[in-house]
Amino acid sequence: MSRSVAGPEIERLIQLMARLPGLGPRSARRAALHLIKKRETLLGPLSDAMRVAAERVVVCRSCGNVDTSDPCTICTDAKRDPSLIVVVEDVSDLWALERSGAVPGRYHVLGGVLSPLDGVRPEHLNIEGLVSRASEPGVGEIILALNATVDGQTTAHYVTERLSHLPLKITRLAHGVPVGGELDYLDEGTLSAAIRSRTAF
Repeated sequence: MSRSVAGPEIERLIQLMARLPGLGPRSARRAALHLIKKRETLLGPLSDAMRVAAERVVVCRSCGNVDTSDPCTICTDAKRDPSLIVVVEDVSDLWALERSGAVPGRYHVLGGVLSPLDGVRPEHLNIEGLVSRASEPGVGEIILALNATVDGQTTAHYVTERLSHLPLKITRLAHGVPVGGELDYLDEGTLSAAIRSRTAF
């Protein structure tokens, strides 16, 4: 069993940082040490930014995006096409598509994908909210911008079935999105091409 080489406050910081995606215990130790060394220029401002985020950031009840207002700035943007809803797995996918500048409409965050192995069933996702939004007057197209994984495709099929009773055009991302690829790791040009080249599902 390894011994602690730092005080309990630093150990707590390391343990919390190790919970972040992409950071293991070693990376968390290095990051924590860097923050402590840069206490005035990095640790203090980061602490303030995290406190403000914890106080002000909310989840949009309409689309599932995170913002400081509810409904979020995307949902209230009058320049966006209200007839188009882009369905994504997570907020990180929404952000990736926004960086591409290729989406003229609004979004809907499912909050994950169906995964029998992980116990994720339809009631665990925001599918009912999507059906409700898709039923609103003026909505004409749903773009399924889900990751090209087995679970992503299973979710796309399920969502298509749930929306089949509505007079909607249902499309999915096409060229440029590799099988097994995740939206958050693709460049803006690839995402733009995928949106422009969407096909019927």
